[in-house]
Amino acid sequence: MDIKPFAAHEPPYYAVVFTSVRREGGVGEYGEAAARMEELVKEVPGFLGYESARTPGGLGITVGYFRDEEAIGVWQRNAEHRVVQQQGREEWYDSYSVHVAKVERSYGFERG
Repeated sequence: MDIKPFAAHEPPYYAVVFTSVRREGGVGEYGEAAARMEELVKEVPGFLGYESARTPGGLGITVGYFRDEEAIGVWQRNAEHRVVQQQGREEWYDSYSVHVAKVERSYGFERG
């Protein structure tokens, strides 16, 4: 598996940071729903990519990158996404936060 950070893009674009704490034992269909959301968000015009990490203690951070606020709105209003959000509040998460930021500079490094 080739693990790399999200590549630098030409700004401006937007980062949506979703930070969550999963409930103990609140896994259920989480993996299937997460895989479906990954598949679905890729269909959003203006979606650029994402990165995700989770600690053994249950803290997760997913950053989705979008070309503009319109693309973020399309994702927010997606009916299937909204159903899974509700399911997350009811079954999977103790807490979460969402932060939306405009990226004004972007650069990177890759060995080799």
